Amino acid sequence: MRRRRRGDGAATYKLCSLLLVYPDDELLEARAELIAAARELPRSPAAAALDRFGEWWLAEDGLALQQHYVENFDLHKRSGLYVTFYGEGDRRERGSALLRLKRMYRAAGLPLEGGELPDYLPVMLEFAAAMPGGEGQIVLREHRAAIELLRENLRERGTPYAEVLEAVCLTLGDLSASDRARKVKIAAAGPPQELVGLEPFMPPEITAGTEARR
Repeated sequence: MRRRRRGDGAATYKLCSLLLVYPDDELLEARAELIAAARELPRSPAAAALDRFGEWWLAEDGLALQQHYVENFDLHKRSGLYVTFYGEGDRRERGSALLRLKRMYRAAGLPLEGGELPDYLPVMLEFAAAMPGGEGQIVLREHRAAIELLRENLRERGTPYAEVLEAVCLTLGDLSASDRARKVKIAAAGPPQELVGLEPFMPPEITAGTEARR
């Protein structure tokens, strides 16, 4: 039974990883397949949240979905998918957090590929899905406060994408006291401040080969 629960968690993280990326033509074509996979998950609050999201995602026009995604994730600092940005903004401390994530991926034999930064939530979810025995949850739990804040911000915006974050948070359980304090601190600080730019504050190991997502 324990093995099954761990497998279900990995499937949930993999699905959430895919559902949170920009819905390009390839992803839109796979909508029915992905939601069918979500509906095969054992009944749970997380699976119910994904089912609610799937009903909207399948019914919505493709172009409308793309516009909705950009409006909710790309144009608002408080609902972006780069989780270390919530607490660190573009400060030098963020570079250290990103480097630690990248080294963690590499040590696990899952080096970061492509142009995304290691704190991009779909990347973190993919890592959590790939690691055996639930070990990949460490990257999610370490940034639990930011993920919870993102869920709340999406809920306030009224976007169904909040259901995907709901599914992720449900797999992680209740916030700890330290996570609650961290979330309150981040929220009280307001939207992160963008400084001159991100790259000057980051080690070459992170910036090399990294391109902004279009």
